[in-house]
Amino acid sequence: MADGTGSRLTALLERRQQLTDELEEEPYDIILYLRRAAIYADLAYPDLAVGDAYRALLLTDELTDESFEYHEQTFAAMDAYVSTNGDGTLPDVLQGVAPAEVAAEISKMLQSSDASDEDQESEPESETEPDLATCEKLAFVATIRCYQILSLNLLLCGCLRSAHKFCERGLAADASNMELLQTKRLIDTAARKRLRLGEDGEYNQADLPDRGLVRREVYPWNASEPDRSSPESLAFLNERLAEAAPKCEVRATELPVLTEQGKNGDAAATTTTCLQLGVFAKEPIEAGEAVLREYSLLTANNRHKEAACDACGSEIPATALKSNDIVSCQMCDVVFCDETCHDRAQEAYHPAVCETDVDSIAKDPEDARDADDALYVLLLARLLAMSTHQECHPLEVNEVKYIWGDFVPPAVNAKGSASGDDLSLSVSSPAVAAMAAAGGIPPAAWSLPFSFEANIATPLHILEKMDLDVFDRLAEFDVWVLNTLYSKFRGTASARKSRRDGRPDVAAVHPLWCLANHDCDPNVTWEWGGRMVLWAKKERVQLAEDKAAGKVRPGGIAAGQEILNHYCDVDLPVQLRREWASGSLGGACMCQRCQNEAAAEKNE
Repeated sequence: MADGTGSRLTALLERRQQLTDELEEEPYDIILYLRRAAIYADLAYPDLAVGDAYRALLLTDELTDESFEYHEQTFAAMDAYVSTNGDGTLPDVLQGVAPAEVAAEISKMLQSSDASDEDQESEPESETEPDLATCEKLAFVATIRCYQILSLNLLLCGCLRSAHKFCERGLAADASNMELLQTKRLIDTAARKRLRLGEDGEYNQADLPDRGLVRREVYPWNASEPDRSSPESLAFLNERLAEAAPKCEVRATELPVLTEQGKNGDAAATTTTCLQLGVFAKEPIEAGEAVLREYSLLTANNRHKEAACDACGSEIPATALKSNDIVSCQMCDVVFCDETCHDRAQEAYHPAVCETDVDSIAKDPEDARDADDALYVLLLARLLAMSTHQECHPLEVNEVKYIWGDFVPPAVNAKGSASGDDLSLSVSSPAVAAMAAAGGIPPAAWSLPFSFEANIATPLHILEKMDLDVFDRLAEFDVWVLNTLYSKFRGTASARKSRRDGRPDVAAVHPLWCLANHDCDPNVTWEWGGRMVLWAKKERVQLAEDKAAGKVRPGGIAAGQEILNHYCDVDLPVQLRREWASGSLGGACMCQRCQNEAAAEKNE
């Protein structure tokens, strides 16, 4: 990266931190959120820009409706700008946003407010009256700015439907806004490309794709990610593993970096490695022997009225329901399979969501394609309940703290942005126009699935149901925190399919199980039903050379060998396995079997 770009990046990160610190002091300040959103856009984090712009948009509603919960705080924060902008200038982030006549009107109002303040100062006994009319005018301009940021940055994430929705709302507020009109043209271009329409083809908003991709990384300001290979971390993990898998231990190990390049079977892609954790056998393990048994409370069930234990996800038999042989919470109708699950739930998370109706969110998705997303949202809801009840930061909860989210280095993600080394993604950027012309598809390096509903709107709805202040507790519930959790879930959550329709309906994160690294030639297999169990495979995968020779490789694990788990169907062809890995692991699988099979296909 050129020195100039590096200096600019440093300055932007410093400005981001400064604004974050100011938001800690003034969490209801619309202008601060918009300023930080602009910095995120310049840093090529369009998803984080969306998060701040949406919070700002929610606060404009709070300011203009006296019945809303945070009206007074938001009003006071905006009135501070009225009091300090007596020269008639709008806050920097709002300049050039409003129609000329509105801007002129606000300028006069600001000057008038300043003159009024001076009159008030001459009378010490009189208190300065907050200027509601001027604040509401500024809130109107802020609303348009929110729509500008939301629509453009959602387009850059690949979420065309949401981008279109917010752009239309912005144009309804100001039909002549040049930036919104330009963004609308970009959305139209991307939509017609994605839907394979002609230049003037008509489309319906409902037909637009709304699942995109964003950067998957340990953010430069993330101070919660532990040194997973430190002696202290290994000691903590091995203490927990001793009970779940007494014949195993956690060690640091070198793993190949997952890359898009590896999809082509390029051997050069295997030369880059990173230090990760793995599980190793301390003594021989027989074929068919249980390697690990683990219980987890980080579970999710997307069926609203089906009987499953709220704690461990186990199916509750119909006979138990009929005989009322179940345990339920005394305060709500949540059920558990036994007293143990009930007591563990009360200790770990349930009081934070008891009687809050959080249980109804993201349940029974109509579209089968939404079933996976619903489970990830519900896993996030469970984790937020755990952190709230345990009074710790979400990234510090033990169930996720030591999980690696298959992150990509920030520098790789930045270079993969539409603007290359110039990080800014503005509406007038030629690179943004090129992205729109290509269908609004995010850079190949960005691998974290993202949607406005799953990553922004629904998590905030969950937190509000839990009666938590999503503004005052920004440090815990910021979008980058939620993205980091989603990154960890995506590569480690296991799911169980419904016997009724084959859709995934229960999921869980087992933090010790997922320490065993993925390989498409695993030496263990697993089953989950309340407890996760790893079994040593009785027979290994039959590779191409084995089939040719008619060989069957026996199972079993020798002392010192790594436990090789599988997170996907290893009977799939290599291309399908790697397509799965790109979404869940963050890149193409680089295990030896995948490399060999991809190279063989390439040479055919």
